[in-house]
Amino acid sequence: MTCDDKDLFKEAMEDVKPLKDWSNVVFLQHKPPCNGRRPEVDEVEDNFLVTGYVDAIPIDIPLSYKQDGIQQGVLDKLSEGRYSIEASLNLTRMPVETCRQNLFAFIRRMQFEQRRTLLIIHGKGRHDNSHANIVRSLVARWLAQFEQVQAYCTARPAHGGIGACYVVLKKSAAASSENRERFARRKC
Repeated sequence: MTCDDKDLFKEAMEDVKPLKDWSNVVFLQHKPPCNGRRPEVDEVEDNFLVTGYVDAIPIDIPLSYKQDGIQQGVLDKLSEGRYSIEASLNLTRMPVETCRQNLFAFIRRMQFEQRRTLLIIHGKGRHDNSHANIVRSLVARWLAQFEQVQAYCTARPAHGGIGACYVVLKKSAAASSENRERFARRKC
């Protein structure tokens, strides 16, 4: 700074007074104006995923789950990687609560966008009580709590192997009726 710059600064700051009590100062974040859009799905509903204590699933046991009424063939195709992945979520090296929130928002958003086949990357640890394996065990518990999750299983090595899992969501009502109509036309 030159002498002229210092003088200009002092002149500009002449009438500025410091705030007296910093403990009462509240900084408000600027909120963008409402554009009349529909609120996001994850803002409307409360996160129902439970945390609490979880028994860690041993690393050498692959994840596998299917809802009652879902055919074994769906789980088989999923585990073979025969469904194309429409979206993925990476939860590696995140705190458990962040993983919980991100997974909830992700599943809700994918359901809203009518995407069905997902890849969740949770990471893999070297031993059963590693952070990555705890997150893996929690993800398995959380996915089973979603009514929309039809099945999930450990991913193929090309997609992360034991450190990731495939997830299949239920079809939307519109997609189901479209499917029924398509198959009804085939029978005629």
